Amino acid sequence: MSKLSVLDLSLSGKRVLLRVDFNVPTEERDGLTHITDDNRIKESLPTIQHLRAAGAKVILMAHFGRPKGAVNLKYTLRPVAQHLSHLLDSPVAFSPQTVGPDAAAMIADMHNGDVLLLENVRFNAGEEANDEAFAKELASLGDVFVNDAFGAAHRAHASTAGIAHQLPQAAMGLLMAKELKYLQGELTSPAHPFVVILGGSKVSDKIGVIKALMEKANTFLIGGAMAYTFFRALGIPTGNSRVEADKVDLAKEILALAEAKGVRFLLPVDNIETQEISATAQPRPTGLVSPAKGVTEGWEAVDIGPETIERYKHEIAGAKTILWNGPVGIFELPPFATGTRSIAAAVAESHAVTIIGGGDSVTAVKQFGFADRVSFCSTGGGASLELIEGKMLPGVAALTDKA
Repeated sequence: MSKLSVLDLSLSGKRVLLRVDFNVPTEERDGLTHITDDNRIKESLPTIQHLRAAGAKVILMAHFGRPKGAVNLKYTLRPVAQHLSHLLDSPVAFSPQTVGPDAAAMIADMHNGDVLLLENVRFNAGEEANDEAFAKELASLGDVFVNDAFGAAHRAHASTAGIAHQLPQAAMGLLMAKELKYLQGELTSPAHPFVVILGGSKVSDKIGVIKALMEKANTFLIGGAMAYTFFRALGIPTGNSRVEADKVDLAKEILALAEAKGVRFLLPVDNIETQEISATAQPRPTGLVSPAKGVTEGWEAVDIGPETIERYKHEIAGAKTILWNGPVGIFELPPFATGTRSIAAAVAESHAVTIIGGGDSVTAVKQFGFADRVSFCSTGGGASLELIEGKMLPGVAALTDKA
């Protein structure tokens, strides 16, 4: 998609409204809010620094949490401004108002290269409603709009889509461009063999991705709780494992589609099962599964087994392009983390273009120390999935065409 880039803009002296994704996890300690994962903030730094170096006045817009259109200081962005100031090693001003005369006055006092963060855009009900009046209020604070919030690009909100129609130039930031390069560009005509690794809990969450990628992929490797809906479709015992009973026919449809298209659709051939979901659980392998033998009655499958790991590692080693979305087990708990850790290591050791499609799979890759050994980790969850499905993202569609 040929959209205007921040690199195409003349920025000196301009008030640039930069939409970023600062919806980061936090925790309360000693009466203070602490950011527990600042990856999304760090990913915005190249665009912020580019704007500063170009002489722009950088006005940041972001959402945080779900305040439901009302001011709720539990969701204030003030701690994020402080954290960003530390990362930039430069002051970041904070406006307690998102729009209005006070925010406008603070912007009027800015010098070229200054950075200011507006309060949570979701404190205004017009944000999620994509209200034109609110979009105009935001637009009045700047001269140019740049969208670098890929993680929110699938939302048609005032600060992601509506504002783009209120200013003469609306461009994508450096992170947005990188997300589109990998999730759209690299996957349009992927190098083959193209291996897709899908995990997570629900088949229903991935149906659009599966059908879209069925046209391109050579092999699917399935793990996570979603595998057991496919087990049920094949008549393999699932014990107490999570199964989407109302999606069994859909699973049968997917299996039939893969067979018709000649796409290899691999399910676990063994599993790790447990009777307790805890960090002190004593799981055990199921052995090889068959229509007669699967997950033991009264037990729950929580990870792929050792034989499945070896088979999946073999497929990964031969791939030229790999897309991974969703862990293959409950990796947050050490007794059930072996499968996801092994897949992460195999992906990191491959010679393929390796794309980690957002969400928990990115968390896993980072947790196991492989983030710097893959080609790309997406910052988007739902946005990543929708883009891979081939859907138009409102936050991208609204940007100015480069032509």
